[in-house]
Amino acid sequence: MKEKLLKALGKGMIPLGLILLLTSLSASAQERTVTGKITDEKDQGLPGVSVTVKGTTKGTTADAEGKFSLSSLKDSDILMFSSIGYVKQELTVGGRTSMDVKMLPDAANLAEVVVTALGIQRDKKALTYATQQIGGQELRQAANTNFVDALNGKAAGIDIKVSSSGAGGSTRAVLRGNKSLQGSSEALYVIDGIPMVNNKGGQPGSYGGTDGGDGLSSINPNDIESISILRGANASILYGSQGANGVILITTKKGKEGKLSVDFNSSAVLEKVSGLPDFQFRYGTVGGDYSWTPTGTAEVKGSNYQKDYIKDFFQTGATFTNSVAITGGNAKTNVYFSYANVSSKGIMPTNTYRKNNFSFRQSTKMLKDKITISSGVILSSEVSKNRPGAGYYNNPLTGLYLFARDRDFQSYKDNYAVFNKERNMDKMNWYSTEEKQNNPYWELYKDPKLQSYKRLIANVKLAYDIVENLRFEVRANIDYNDVLDDKRYAAGGNSVSVSPNGTWNYAKYTDQSIYTDGILTYNKSLGDFSLNALAGLSYQKNKYYDGMTVNNGTVSLQYPNVFTFSNMPYNVIFNNHPNYSNTIKQGAFANLSLGFRDYLFLDLAGRNDWASTLALTGNQSYFYPSIGGSAVLSQMFNLPQAISLLKVRASFSQTANEVPYNRVLPLSTIGGAGGPSGIGGINRPTQVPFTNLKPEKIVANEYGLESKFFHNKLGLDFTYYNGVSTNQFLSLAAPSGSGYTTYYVNAGRIENSGFELTLNAEPFRTDHFSWNTTINASQNKNKIVELIASNPNYQVGGDDEGFASIIKAGGSFNDVFIYHFARNDAGQILLDKNGVPTKAATQTKVGNVNPKLLLGWSNNFNYRNFFASVLVNGKFGGVAFSKTQAFLDSYGVSEETAAARDAGSVAINAVTPEGTAVTSIAPYTYYSAVGDRNKIMEPYVYSRTNVRLGQLVLGYNFKSKGTVFKDASISFVGRNLFFFYKKAPFDPEQAMSTNNSLQSTDVFGLPSTRSYGLNLKVSF
Repeated sequence: MKEKLLKALGKGMIPLGLILLLTSLSASAQERTVTGKITDEKDQGLPGVSVTVKGTTKGTTADAEGKFSLSSLKDSDILMFSSIGYVKQELTVGGRTSMDVKMLPDAANLAEVVVTALGIQRDKKALTYATQQIGGQELRQAANTNFVDALNGKAAGIDIKVSSSGAGGSTRAVLRGNKSLQGSSEALYVIDGIPMVNNKGGQPGSYGGTDGGDGLSSINPNDIESISILRGANASILYGSQGANGVILITTKKGKEGKLSVDFNSSAVLEKVSGLPDFQFRYGTVGGDYSWTPTGTAEVKGSNYQKDYIKDFFQTGATFTNSVAITGGNAKTNVYFSYANVSSKGIMPTNTYRKNNFSFRQSTKMLKDKITISSGVILSSEVSKNRPGAGYYNNPLTGLYLFARDRDFQSYKDNYAVFNKERNMDKMNWYSTEEKQNNPYWELYKDPKLQSYKRLIANVKLAYDIVENLRFEVRANIDYNDVLDDKRYAAGGNSVSVSPNGTWNYAKYTDQSIYTDGILTYNKSLGDFSLNALAGLSYQKNKYYDGMTVNNGTVSLQYPNVFTFSNMPYNVIFNNHPNYSNTIKQGAFANLSLGFRDYLFLDLAGRNDWASTLALTGNQSYFYPSIGGSAVLSQMFNLPQAISLLKVRASFSQTANEVPYNRVLPLSTIGGAGGPSGIGGINRPTQVPFTNLKPEKIVANEYGLESKFFHNKLGLDFTYYNGVSTNQFLSLAAPSGSGYTTYYVNAGRIENSGFELTLNAEPFRTDHFSWNTTINASQNKNKIVELIASNPNYQVGGDDEGFASIIKAGGSFNDVFIYHFARNDAGQILLDKNGVPTKAATQTKVGNVNPKLLLGWSNNFNYRNFFASVLVNGKFGGVAFSKTQAFLDSYGVSEETAAARDAGSVAINAVTPEGTAVTSIAPYTYYSAVGDRNKIMEPYVYSRTNVRLGQLVLGYNFKSKGTVFKDASISFVGRNLFFFYKKAPFDPEQAMSTNNSLQSTDVFGLPSTRSYGLNLKVSF
């Protein structure tokens, strides 16, 4: 048309103005406004649907009635319609000015499949209990070396503590509160449906020690496909008594059919100290250990004391992680192989950690795909050197923190070892002879610690599809770990904790678990009914801590600093490991799930165990059942359009907790090598045989509500639970003259109740931007209803030099008791005749270390190729205790004591023995009374409440423009960057110990840190 007009114009046949008018009309005919209405599957208007022009930023959003309007559209434009929970549609404008669109539900989105007990996949809406699934990609966002640490704040109902000992350190994860006084209250970890061994090494106490790590560090986070958290016994009953505390179920990556692919991941993360105590560097000593000048003595004060030696002592830690995974396969066989290594140096000089991981998994179908054989192997090697410890003894931090301020620290650093001619060896150079203190650099370079773990986890599975819907699976697994723990303390150090010729603390042992099961499953739909059934048998043999330990303590080695068995003195005993156990458990289990019209579900489950630890009691066979039901109300009734899903559920279960080894009929032990002239004797057991021992019993109920609103843009999952644990395993002093020292009884009643809440939403989504947010909140209330009815004063736990973690009737797990100031009825502190504050006669409760509310708020943003993740963690309520601060005050090295000296006094509401009111007191007098150990600990109890920026990730996805790579991304990662709120002088979530005791307690533990770095991912 244009060409003809131009030719006519060239011949002068048509005026120019007419040509321009016709061209304008032609353009208008090609551009148009399109209006329309978007409806759902019920022909109701669908609000909030994103309508965009493909390949442009032009777009709009449907209004409350589902109506939309877009102008300046061309016939060739393609409109894209998208909404959460619905299948995306693309429609060409063509010649239309009106366009009505019906959105269809996304079946894959609505039918959410989750992994449950024994690795079985089930439709989430059919579950009758609480579970939460977290993708492996979400766990790896911040480049954590420990996947349990990465769970913090991302799931409801889980309280996680991570050891302060750095990379490779142990963790503690408790679901729904502490349940067992003597056993473990921690969750069971399961890999691809098979229980894994998670034994811990030793843990520090007030007197010292080093974290021995746990079994979880051998897992490569890059191998994890997803994690399912089965929070209650209702969900984990098929695992028997070992699953009584809930299950953290790990599903690993498998091979996939298709072209060979290679995934490479590399991260470099730096770690810096962020939470040192507040120190002073202006007041010195009068020649002793304490940076104090007693009242009446000329004050020692200087402005040129060294100030940076404490912060300079710590180095910048660095962790480098590299992993590669290769995946491939065809219709018959697929394989997955990965290798990963971690190289880390901690913030403490000389502390290093190295780990190498190999994983291999394969699956092959045979006999017309009726038989599938799969297998997997994990090989892990870890070596940790000089892992930081805690407590008073043989800890570099005691000497570092308490160092007398007027002395020259640099000279002790440069000359930490001085040659001694009389002994022809080095001796420690240090001014103090206190048992708490060593030269920090002597500790670093003369007292090496080595821990190594070599682990194999191998499994094989055969699955046979007997007929349609009927399958039989048999699995076998071996988990083997070789552990070495070698700590050497050189002669010439502190003579209180180390022998004159040195001390060797050595342990070498293996953990081995053999597991096998056979499971028959049947799934069938019969009209309106669906049936999912399974039945199985399992066998498990565990031999843990199978090895020996030796520790000469302060008994001298024969020759100095020769750490060999032949150099041990004859009167030092080589022992079996004190935690040695050898157990067998057999189980039979079944589960029946019935569904009606895909909206009513009934679950029946039961398991019977036969445990060797209960042999000879008549109670070695024990059964526990579970029943649950759920109803999807949104499919049963015609609810308002705003409600996309509404489901209620309830379940009831009874299970048991593990029973300790060697308690029914304790074995005798050999009493050692004997003396120079005779053989060793036999150590007879001092415990009365417990021939009527019963397993701990746990009865648990839970009730839940799940809902989704506004076409799945807002989701809620709420659970209320309560559980009662009885038949606790408690020890008592044996009657005098019985020939025994202890006996055991089954008694006690512990109750846990609480709620778990998950809220998730997608407040905003376009083709180029999305924001997903999730809030996880939970609360657990623990109550010790009864321990031993005939002995109301019975308690577990006791004093630990000034504070106590005590469990007794009427209280809660981990109640904290300390000595307060002695006060009169008016609340005034009672002073003695010398004007010194006095201590109350007995310890009294000041609170509980467990938080009252756990909160995690995670946010994920995507804009074009950019992405970001922000996680805020909060724990509210509870108390924390710092013996470190008590020592700093006692020694006069804290800023608080210096500020008091600057002011000239400490304000106090006190009274003399004569009744005279006292409103101020000399700083030396006050802090000498409250500081140190076994003193008045009241000032050192703090609120545990803390809120932090737990995770920050900022990244960019690269689009492949060729064949070099398929996908790639680079991101900045940060962890524990800062606190929004914290009152304690240390991080109460950084655990000194991951055992039952010493939770939220600091005794010269490693200071808190923040981490930041880069993470690179490339797929080929």
